[in-house]
Amino acid sequence: MQEIGGKFEVREMSLNISLIPLTVSVIVPTYKPQDYLWECLDSLVAQTFPKEDFEVILVLNGCEEPYKSTIESYISQRMNGMNVNFIHTDEGGVSNARNLALDCAQGDYVTFIDDDDYVSPRYLELLYEKSDSETISVCIPYAFKDGDVSIPVFYPIREVYEEMHKQKVVRISSRVRKYFSGCCMKLIPRNYIKNRRFDVRFKNGEDALFMFLISDKFNKISFAGREAIYYRRYRENSAVTRKRKRSEVIKTGLMHIAMYIVYYLRRPISYNLNFFLTRILAATHGVWVNIKDDL
Repeated sequence: MQEIGGKFEVREMSLNISLIPLTVSVIVPTYKPQDYLWECLDSLVAQTFPKEDFEVILVLNGCEEPYKSTIESYISQRMNGMNVNFIHTDEGGVSNARNLALDCAQGDYVTFIDDDDYVSPRYLELLYEKSDSETISVCIPYAFKDGDVSIPVFYPIREVYEEMHKQKVVRISSRVRKYFSGCCMKLIPRNYIKNRRFDVRFKNGEDALFMFLISDKFNKISFAGREAIYYRRYRENSAVTRKRKRSEVIKTGLMHIAMYIVYYLRRPISYNLNFFLTRILAATHGVWVNIKDDL
């Protein structure tokens, strides 16, 4: 495998996954993982979807030990018989980790899971049931504060699910744009992605940019049943909850706006204008809120 952005090595811990057809590639990037990673991987071990039909691509980015040895031990003990591709790269960054995983993904579909989150046992089964080569299927999200999964945290995307599921929405529109601010919680046909990758220059908002980048390929959405659940963990000092400097937020927001425009102008006929405008408005609002606070 070609080296990209840093040294890495691939260890296939079970079957030679390159020799068998696979339906789904599950991509899990991790950095200095803690115990929550085992909960994430446990949820993949517990999937009702046939084990021979999906692969887990786990990418450890940054520090190697003691994490690498611990992960290898877990894989050999708990994921025996599963298709696991374990990658280590010296270069940090979630975008780089996801790109490395995409470079070697074998599945017809791709789903992303953050290492501090986990999924319900029927997650892959029900998402795949609602998918086809022209459709992105999405699940029901459940957000909780780290330490007590029984206490939900308000999560706007949950409201979108309830409304759109009730209305049986089947087309991508501005009403479901919040679902496409991130790459998790959905099953994406890999032919939508092809050779396009996450922009490694961004540490925040790279998900939204990536989803817009590939949005020229899709216009259908389906909602999996309520047993397909993505458990989003809110923990202190995570990439989601960490407080960022106002100047950094403004700079990143302006760069996002510039990239949305670049992507759109490359293929204006292919991209949905309304979806493009909602992305611009969302990024502009974030910039304005922070500028206004400085006035």
